[in-house]
Amino acid sequence: MADLRASAMLRLAALAAAALLVSGCQSALDLVRGRSSGPKPAELTPIASAAPVRVLWSASAGRANRFIFAPAVVGDAVYAAGNDGTVMRLDAGSGASRWRVNVDRRLSAGVGADERTVVVASEDGEVIALEAESGVLRWRARVSSEVLTRPVLGGGLALVRSADNRVFAFGDDDGRRRWVYQRAAASLIMRAPTSLLVDGDVVLAGVPGGKLIAVSLSNGALRWEGTVSLPKGATELERVSDVVGEPAVQGREVCAAAYQGRVACFDEATGRQTWVRELSTLTGVGLDPRFAFVSDDRGAVNALDRSSGRTVWKQDKLSLRQLSAPVAAGNAVVVGDFEGQVHFLARDSGAFVARYATSGGAVRTAPVLLPGGAVLVQTQNGGLYALAL
Repeated sequence: MADLRASAMLRLAALAAAALLVSGCQSALDLVRGRSSGPKPAELTPIASAAPVRVLWSASAGRANRFIFAPAVVGDAVYAAGNDGTVMRLDAGSGASRWRVNVDRRLSAGVGADERTVVVASEDGEVIALEAESGVLRWRARVSSEVLTRPVLGGGLALVRSADNRVFAFGDDDGRRRWVYQRAAASLIMRAPTSLLVDGDVVLAGVPGGKLIAVSLSNGALRWEGTVSLPKGATELERVSDVVGEPAVQGREVCAAAYQGRVACFDEATGRQTWVRELSTLTGVGLDPRFAFVSDDRGAVNALDRSSGRTVWKQDKLSLRQLSAPVAAGNAVVVGDFEGQVHFLARDSGAFVARYATSGGAVRTAPVLLPGGAVLVQTQNGGLYALAL
């Protein structure tokens, strides 16, 4: 009976996290932070023979406040942004500042970048493109609502997803709108970043209702649609099954994950589903050549076999610590938590290898790979940390 009660409370905490993302409810925030009589976030214990974590460099991009910002790495450049309008370029190896500007807007998402262009977006739906080399303004455009997901670039386009389920394609050189892809609005959606991913001649996106879509870059036409998860439950909140995080591509396979749903992988060319696994997440899925990595909504990190979805290992000692999506970096899997702790797990077993405590608030977004195998972490307080084992 005690186990059943604990399981129910864990489920309630996950639902509260979803309610927070949907509505900003303070009581939900209190529950997730452990101010209820239910299970508390797992206490961290020392790691025996922990590997030393090297801080290669650190910087500050400005606070995220109620939004979530992720840095972009392009070659030897790092681009980052904050809610106050700051956009910056740093050297990926040293952290040295190359330029720093303020776009005079309250930003809500960023950064998308390639070798020529840097794109950010504001709370009121303004899209701002800068020259990658200098930070000089290139163009401004507008979408239909606020932007919660970082823009992406590819095929000569800057692609921006608005909160009302539209994908806008702008010419990256002039900001002219090329096409718009629109889905029917859902009655209840999660206010969580659901990122776009450009791969080849398509842009991949998760949409409400548990769907993954591939849209042609050339004209915005739907190439295929796959079902990651089917909504189920008696109430509207229980039926929320949005695809979350960023789709992940490895070879010919693309995978995505849904809250209160499943992890599913598809043949990228045809949209044919290759495998599916019941597993709920708030942050998405990461891939390497052997595994799919998922932080589930209870705070466990799962490694799944990429060919079948079978569990290879599960690290459950981070329960309710509001984990970021995990990323594979060399022989480690790296994941952040709500206290700003960055955990390094053994890629083949899930055992704790090392841990680093940032001083910059929660880590809400997946660590980003840097050249040479290090990872870059951005915290909610704006801290940027380049870490290596």
